[in-house]
Amino acid sequence: MLQELSIKNFAIIDEIHVSFEKGLTVLTGETGAGKSIIIDALHLLMGGRGSSEFVRHGEKKAEIEGLFDLAPNHPCYSRSREFGIEIEEGMLILRREISNNGKSVCRINGKLVTISILREMGRTLIDIHGQHEHQELMDESRHLALLDQFGGEKIANALMNYRDIYSTYIKTLKQINDLKLNEQQIAQRLDLLQFQAQDIQKADLKLNEDEQLLAERKQLANFEKIYASLKASYEGLQGEKSGLDYIGHAMGHLESAAELDEQYSDAYETTANSYYLLEDVSTRIREGLENMEFDPERLNEIESRIHEMNQLKRKYGETIEEILEYGARIEEEMETLTNREARIDQLEEKLDSIKKDLAVEGKYLGKLRKQSAEALSTSIHRELKELYMDKAVFKPVFVSDKKDHLEFRKDGLDEVVFYISTNPGEPLKPLSKTASGGELSRIMLALKTIFSKHQGITSIIFDEVDTGVSGRVAQAIAEKISKISYQSQVFCITHLPQVAAMSDIHFLISKKEESGRTKTQLTILQKKQKINEIARMISGAEMTELTKEHAKELLEIAGTLKNT
Repeated sequence: MLQELSIKNFAIIDEIHVSFEKGLTVLTGETGAGKSIIIDALHLLMGGRGSSEFVRHGEKKAEIEGLFDLAPNHPCYSRSREFGIEIEEGMLILRREISNNGKSVCRINGKLVTISILREMGRTLIDIHGQHEHQELMDESRHLALLDQFGGEKIANALMNYRDIYSTYIKTLKQINDLKLNEQQIAQRLDLLQFQAQDIQKADLKLNEDEQLLAERKQLANFEKIYASLKASYEGLQGEKSGLDYIGHAMGHLESAAELDEQYSDAYETTANSYYLLEDVSTRIREGLENMEFDPERLNEIESRIHEMNQLKRKYGETIEEILEYGARIEEEMETLTNREARIDQLEEKLDSIKKDLAVEGKYLGKLRKQSAEALSTSIHRELKELYMDKAVFKPVFVSDKKDHLEFRKDGLDEVVFYISTNPGEPLKPLSKTASGGELSRIMLALKTIFSKHQGITSIIFDEVDTGVSGRVAQAIAEKISKISYQSQVFCITHLPQVAAMSDIHFLISKKEESGRTKTQLTILQKKQKINEIARMISGAEMTELTKEHAKELLEIAGTLKNT
């Protein structure tokens, strides 16, 4: 859930820092007090489009920060691993800054991220529904995904099996299409591949050859320094003032001392061991000096070979291993292109077999979806009845059934569109073309009640979705929003007293003038203040004792409903 929200220098908001709880949080206030500004701030925090116009006049930048507490299985965890973001103790902090020159800086848990990453993470955290924002319902391309969400694990598993086969289908289809290129393109491709294959074969590369040559080049390039160092070392050990002679002299005296006193035996043995080790070292140095021979031609050969390898690396791979692997791939491709007719026949035979498997999996997936569609219709009708739309008929229509051939798509064989009839005697029509604003709000709430537990969204925000309703419908909407808050944390900006009465937490948004500037402020309402605010919502500007009594009654009814 969203635990804390900080907004600074955003529009008419000077600075707000507020903590939130689980359940239903309602925000109310006069028109123009800044309710929509808070929603705008959350939009930006979720990766919405920013603008310098959001920065409070006279300030350098606007700052928005949100702290989210995540459940252990929240989809944010898998997303964060993809983007290299660490989540500790289930806490996620999103931060966005917008400067007065329009530049935007985004951070997640302190790590700088792009707008697209912020948006990708944000869509799993907050779902915002405004008075005119029902994109998921109005967008027919999203209806199949909503149906699959409702179907749960059974459909998810069937869809995964279908997609595995579909992936092979697409790959095979591409191979066939590539092989059916025109003769000129194939001839050009073969010429290129043959040139590249000859280029690699002529080089006769060996694994790790480059590393060995670099080591040898280093040795030859530093021949004089190595020779001089070895010679000086040998002179120090076996030269005119031989170090070994002095050590041998010391060893003889220590041997005499050890024969007379055993406590010097260790010193004698250590010196003797060192002497024979150094003697062995001096022998190896002498042999090395005798065998050293500088060959300038060999150095030229090495330089030429390394240059040849670097040229190949620039064209075919960063390492010799990658070059050899590339060579093997193009050999295989040349074989395929040379015998393409036989290869096409082979692939088309394979494609026919894949289509049969895909059709079986697709039809099984469609069968599960139709079962899920019936269950969804039943659930939607039950929810709509509670919202006083008991005459409405809702039905997911499989428009793909009207086609006389199968179309293989990533999500199966099915195309689904939600149809509805809101009045008796009217035919079913696409939801996006029939529902009025008030009806759409109720349908959206019915769907949200069902889908909220399937989507894994941390918080849901309803921004005046109850506009245009009143009476018993308003009460039903209030109860439905409260019901959704059992599955997800819900924020609701409303003008309906019935919705405000159902709240677990009630914030009043107001604005005041201070030092010649307008500021928005949030105040959490206690019981008496809540009564007064609900009474204001009922009566408007003038509040009476009767409206206060009505407000108390609404709160009592809401308390009873929530307890049951």
